[in-house]
Amino acid sequence: MPHSLVKAHQELDKAVDLCYRPQPFPNEAKRIEFLFELYEKYTNPLLSTKKSKKTKTNL
Repeated sequence: MPHSLVKAHQELDKAVDLCYRPQPFPNEAKRIEFLFELYEKYTNPLLSTKKSKKTKTNL
C-alpha cells in the first residue's frame, strides 16, 4: 500500500477513535474489541425483547 494511503488510514483511525473516547486505541485489536462490545451493548436489548406469539385464525 502506498505510504500516503497508509498515512490517510492512520489519520482516519485517529479521527474515528476520538468519536468514541478522548485517547486513541493502543492497537487495532483493542479498537475492534471496543467496537464489538459497544455493538453488543446496543443490540442485545433488541434481541432480548419478547416476541409475540402468532395466532392461527380459523377461516
